[in-house]
Amino acid sequence: MSTQIPTPSTPPSVAAQIARLPDLPMADIKALWQQLVGGETPTHNRQFLERRIAYRLQELEFRKVDANLLDRNQRRIESLVETGKVKKRDRDYRPAAGTVLVREYKGVEYRVIATADGQYDFQGRMYPSLSMIAREITGMRWSGPLFFGLKPPSNAKTKPATNKRGGR
Repeated sequence: MSTQIPTPSTPPSVAAQIARLPDLPMADIKALWQQLVGGETPTHNRQFLERRIAYRLQELEFRKVDANLLDRNQRRIESLVETGKVKKRDRDYRPAAGTVLVREYKGVEYRVIATADGQYDFQGRMYPSLSMIAREITGMRWSGPLFFGLKPPSNAKTKPATNKRGGR
């Protein structure tokens, strides 16, 4: 007999779905295989099926298109066609959705969460840029990626290695 898993009002996270796999009856594993992959299961090896189902769940969730990536690639293609040269790639300091950025400033720890729509959640309010949050925290204009440690300071020059083991 197949056990039905209660469906919450919002779908469970991929991690939660994967964590539940070992607790599902084999009949539910096979039904999930059919739903996600299609066809009969190729084996009765439960570990194999759970791993493939977990992979498929992640594949479906995380293969969503990143519009910013497509836009950057289109600009690079246009530049290549126009100039015939590959332009050095601009750094993209935007963290992946769900990334939690932590910064301590004047003894207070601040947390910012990157969202899927490219914005940032700071203290329950949405901001379009890290720089706005850095300014909110410090009261001064700051590069957000610099303030949160996503990029090095532009004046950080690498010094040549020196031999400190010299004789007297």
